[in-house]
Amino acid sequence: MARRARSRTPPTVTNWSDLRYFLEAARTRSHTAAARRLGVEHTTVSRRLQRLAREYGAPLLERARDGWVPTEAGRQLMVHAEAMEAAALAAAEELAGAPATVTGTVRLGVPEVLGARVLTPRLPPLLQQHPDLHIELLLLPRSPSLAAREADLTVTLDPPRQGRYYVTRLAQLQYDLCASAEYLAQHRPITRRSDLSGHRFVDYVQDYLLSDSLRYLDELGLSPQRVFAATGMQAQYEAIRCGLGLGMLARYLLYPDTS
Repeated sequence: MARRARSRTPPTVTNWSDLRYFLEAARTRSHTAAARRLGVEHTTVSRRLQRLAREYGAPLLERARDGWVPTEAGRQLMVHAEAMEAAALAAAEELAGAPATVTGTVRLGVPEVLGARVLTPRLPPLLQQHPDLHIELLLLPRSPSLAAREADLTVTLDPPRQGRYYVTRLAQLQYDLCASAEYLAQHRPITRRSDLSGHRFVDYVQDYLLSDSLRYLDELGLSPQRVFAATGMQAQYEAIRCGLGLGMLARYLLYPDTS
């Protein structure tokens, strides 16, 4: 005997402004910080989020080690909520006949040296043009998760393998094999690749590589004697500069003012 399937009632959002509370809480990872940005009490944020989760039929945020992060349902909702937010801003801009004000915090995950040496010195014109914009740099030995909302933008060596993201290629990275003058004076000359055998090397900690493309010493066909390893390039630069060994350094570290 056939049984008629029950129809599932789709979620209904009775107050669209609740999505603003959800977005701020997800971006700041804090009910208190979201309340401060929205100009309300933190209890108001909690109440709005509870109502939205009840109407959506699933938890939207969950507590993590460093704050509240979106659940799988929350990540799905964020895509649509941010699209609505962008559409509302575009409509306001069109109606006003002037560009919308850029405000809020943008969290950017970048490699340590790129963020400190290249990106940060280029921020003043942007922040002068948009004084209500705030930049947070995550200089981590790993790529922050966009899916978990650890960052809004990220600069990586490899593109994401899953998820729906806008991906733009920024540059072709180039590396040079470097050594201090003191090190070169104390060791036999290097005129060909085979001369590298037996030299000491500075490299990344192999268990914490951001990308397999950083295994460049292995690509040289060597069995490098790593006397010093670090998760960041800045420490490697200092180790090479003080004569610990040879090492590969990105040109944006060696020549940070070059476009």
